[in-house]
Amino acid sequence: MADTPTTPDKDAPLREDIRLLGRLLGDTVRDQQGEATFALIERIRQTSVRFRRDEDLDARRELEDTLDALAREQTIQVVRAFSYFSHLANIAEDQHHIRRTRAHLLAGSTPREGSLAHALDSATATLGERAPEALAEFFAGAFVSPVLTAHPTEVQRRSILNCQTIIARLLDERDRIQLTPEEREASEEALRRAVLTLWQTRMLRRTRLSVIDEVNNGLSYFETTFLREVPRLYASLEDRLGSAAAAELPAFLQVGSWIGGDRDGNPFVTAEVLERALSLQAAAALSFYLGELQALGSQLSLALGLVDASDALLALAERSADPSPHRSDEPYRRAIAGMHARLAATWNILLGNPPPSSPIISAEPYHGPAELAEDLDVVHRSLLTNGSAALARGRLRHLRRALQVFGFHLAPIDLRQNADVHERVVAELLATAHPGIDYLALGEDARVELLLAELGTARPLTSPHLQYGEETEGELAIFRAARAAHLRFGPAVIQNCIISKTDNVSDLLELAVLLKEAGLLRPHEGALDVNIVPLLETIDDLRNGPGIMDRLFSLPAYRGLVAARGELQEVMLGYSDSNKDGGFLTSGWELYKAEIGLAETFARHGVRLRLFHGRGGSVGRGGGPSYQAILAQPGGAVQGQIRLTEQGEVIAAKYGNPEVGRRNLEVLVAATLEATLLTSDAPAPDPAFLDTVQELSDAAFAAYRGLVYETEGFEDYFWQSTVISEIAELNIGSRPASRKKGTRIEDLRAIPWVFSWAQCRLMLPGWYGFGTAVRNWLAAHPQDGLERLRRMHREWSFFASLLSNMDMVLAKSDLAIASRYAELVRDVALRDTIFERIRAEHQATVEALLAISGQQELLDGNPLLKRSIRNRFPYLDPLNHVQVELLRRHREAHDDERIRLGLLISINGIAAGLRNSG
Repeated sequence: MADTPTTPDKDAPLREDIRLLGRLLGDTVRDQQGEATFALIERIRQTSVRFRRDEDLDARRELEDTLDALAREQTIQVVRAFSYFSHLANIAEDQHHIRRTRAHLLAGSTPREGSLAHALDSATATLGERAPEALAEFFAGAFVSPVLTAHPTEVQRRSILNCQTIIARLLDERDRIQLTPEEREASEEALRRAVLTLWQTRMLRRTRLSVIDEVNNGLSYFETTFLREVPRLYASLEDRLGSAAAAELPAFLQVGSWIGGDRDGNPFVTAEVLERALSLQAAAALSFYLGELQALGSQLSLALGLVDASDALLALAERSADPSPHRSDEPYRRAIAGMHARLAATWNILLGNPPPSSPIISAEPYHGPAELAEDLDVVHRSLLTNGSAALARGRLRHLRRALQVFGFHLAPIDLRQNADVHERVVAELLATAHPGIDYLALGEDARVELLLAELGTARPLTSPHLQYGEETEGELAIFRAARAAHLRFGPAVIQNCIISKTDNVSDLLELAVLLKEAGLLRPHEGALDVNIVPLLETIDDLRNGPGIMDRLFSLPAYRGLVAARGELQEVMLGYSDSNKDGGFLTSGWELYKAEIGLAETFARHGVRLRLFHGRGGSVGRGGGPSYQAILAQPGGAVQGQIRLTEQGEVIAAKYGNPEVGRRNLEVLVAATLEATLLTSDAPAPDPAFLDTVQELSDAAFAAYRGLVYETEGFEDYFWQSTVISEIAELNIGSRPASRKKGTRIEDLRAIPWVFSWAQCRLMLPGWYGFGTAVRNWLAAHPQDGLERLRRMHREWSFFASLLSNMDMVLAKSDLAIASRYAELVRDVALRDTIFERIRAEHQATVEALLAISGQQELLDGNPLLKRSIRNRFPYLDPLNHVQVELLRRHREAHDDERIRLGLLISINGIAAGLRNSG
């Protein structure tokens, strides 16, 4: 696999890495599959490059004829080769981002947007003398949390990730170290072995992924990235702040998880699964600490007589009962040996079995992470006091910070369930405890009155002597498991309960009643142990959200619960379902308005707002660059606190490489700081801008709904022209693709909805309706309409971010390839009618975007992504062409396992090539 298009000199190392990895992959294919297979793949590659570069129609026909004529085994090898190339290109690009970042730092360049250095410099320049005080106040109340989630489009196997990590490390070594010819040859040989291992490693799972498999996948990112890079980020930030951070910063940056606690639409998340997930997380955290203590003990070989130690440190060493005479004059080692023994005993108590390597010292377990933290602080203070501050700033500093952030639980797991489930469970409990009450038949006011009465008494609704329905028993078991987890690991282990499809006050009170049944809400103490978090998902829910919260805060009983949680209320916003419901433009606009309404409502009631953004990887699910997205929030919406979901293959892209992972964490912190301190007081947008977007949204909403929900046969078109049917049946995740059985788009989960459109390269949820909206606007405002849209693009970050994300999506779409998927629709008239509507809207949207942005071509304003697409898409296009043929064959012969395998690999490869498709 040969060279890529010529790019500027600074990109020469990227071209070299892609060329090297492509050559090694090609050699591997030749060695493993034979010269004929290699020649076939190379011919396909060259033809695809010719087609994409030159728009050569003869090349397209040649490509299609070649791919359609492939035998079954040939098809699988072609798909594997191009899929692996997508993965290798990703590694090369990530390494190039690291390389360019280091080059800027080495050159002393002005800090780039998204870096902490840029954010702190901007704060200092803008706030002047107030900056130290403002920064201290910000960090004292800040909370930034990316939350890992699993879903039906998770396509990476952990074994594949491990191979990729090795390749990335080898590329990094070649880049940073000046190698001798012999060393360079050895490095290439190691890369060759790694690529061979990748080729010989099964890309796909043999069985459907279980929730525990997803938990283990998630844990790999903690082991690879978070446990080490989060403490380093804190240390770097504290060093940058210097005197402005008189003491160590509070643990404001934390990583959360939904994996093992997200029950919405996933019947496989049970109380037993939650308990297992929590145990696996604790084992990962404790294993890390045990390893770090062992390493720290080997480093702190400080001997009395050469260094002093504090009385507290000497006492800690004495308590360790370390029997080794060789360490009798090494108090730091003896103290750490005692900590190691106590932590091993803690493992035994918390997890019910001894750690993999038990210490020789017997010790009492720690009662919680605070006790271990105090012991580490004793070591820290002794080192500072006795002239060894430099030693305190190394591994010990990072371990103390890791313990503060991750505790013994690693990451808090959120619980999530649909409001309809809570409603049915509460209805059964009430009917059993109070015969004659038909909760489901009550109106909203009557429901609220009844629920408030239940919350006013400590008397439980449930009885251990009664048998409830399966759904009710399952929900009660989850909350009881959460209560047990609090007692076992501490309250940090589960902090949030999220209610999907919240559309009324009673939805939150129902959850409160269920929490009371488990002891997580105790009325007589005025105690609530978790946050009750409404999730606003549909367009109507977003519009009604501020009113729901206003009515809720007006209830003294609920207001008391908010006070018990520190006068803070979290609200989650659903980007995915609102997009599926109303389209890209309307979803973005209604989210923006909802944030303004929520901020005003919360300010009126004196409650602090924390927004939890349910963003996906793709633009159609609220994805796109995190930095711009956070800064584009309306004034007052961030308030120093933000949570956002990190989903699917985006987790691997953002956090699979430790350095890239740290950079992405830094972006979240920097954006939150800037949005809070530098833009919260920015002037509101021109009222004319707001009116304009409302008109655009109304037109886009009508166009989108008109196609998706009001066009007869669209549902059939979607299921036949995309891979949605195959996603529903393949081993891509533990969660079913639909909430209910059937093919209704209303019941389909938003994630596979967007993922399916990405696979066929239409990306429809990320742009449809915008072209019609702009055309209608310009027709109604022929004199100054375009100029106003251009002003909005220049002056309003929300609108600029919206168009930037659409620019990315349109650049990744390909109507020529999408037309081949459309040919899978059996009804020719339906196919032609709908695809022509899509084609016309796509053209109108591209024209509108270019006219407003002033670009000549898509992505003129994003040269990095434009380069990436130019490099990788000639290798991605063949996968789409093959996937069309595989879909055709699969639907004709469902029992052909090899066709099914090829189809699965193609889904994996396309997702990897697009990088943010789910």
